Amino acid sequence: MSHARPLEMERLSTAVAKERSIEWLGAIALLALIGAQLAGVLNSPPDRDMGHLQKIMYVHVPSAWNAFIAFFVVAIASLLYLWKGKEQYDLVAASAAEVGTLFTGLTLVLGSIWGRPTWGTYWVWDARITSELVLLFLYFGYIALANAFEDPRRGDRAASLLAIIGVVNLPIIYFSVHWWNTLHQGSSVKLTGTTMHVAMLTAMLLMTLAFWAYAFAVVFTRTRAIVLERDRHASWTRESARPASTSAAAGIRT
Repeated sequence: MSHARPLEMERLSTAVAKERSIEWLGAIALLALIGAQLAGVLNSPPDRDMGHLQKIMYVHVPSAWNAFIAFFVVAIASLLYLWKGKEQYDLVAASAAEVGTLFTGLTLVLGSIWGRPTWGTYWVWDARITSELVLLFLYFGYIALANAFEDPRRGDRAASLLAIIGVVNLPIIYFSVHWWNTLHQGSSVKLTGTTMHVAMLTAMLLMTLAFWAYAFAVVFTRTRAIVLERDRHASWTRESARPASTSAAAGIRT
């Protein structure tokens, strides 16, 4: 990770102060996850064609959405990093890339599990699946480039360029089911409405909320960890690591 110009003390303090936000996001993710499981497993009816196998979509679809959005965040943050030269953008991009890699891998694994009984095979070179695999390779490439150079700044710039170029894959993923004759089904949730049962839609939206909250919490946590690791010898880092009660007592003594 980048070890370019250190962030100003105010920005470092702000990054450390996100701990309370991380706790709230974690709580939201847990509650939404429980709600999604209750709605999906206990309340939603089996699909007319796929039966209970359809319930895997409550995790597969939200993970695919998060994989898609995370790379968009990586690309935007990378563009801002190259334009503004501010390191916090690079930290956000790197953290989002790690989260996106997780969700992309989860999407492909769950899709393969779903595909075996549906299509008779774990893998087909379908346009949607192949472009999703390309997305996973883009994530791998970004992370590899960021750590491939002795000068971290060169790695940051190279990874940022890859993210900006790689963003062209996102519309390919989204429109692939419309541009080509694919096995992968189209979206059941559109701006004009949905064909899903209300319990199915509820489960999917709750899982989406859980994954979004989890993604934000991980990005904040990972960004904070990178900052702390980079400035581990700074005095402010030692202060931030002290228990709150000790810090408060020290403040009273002062």
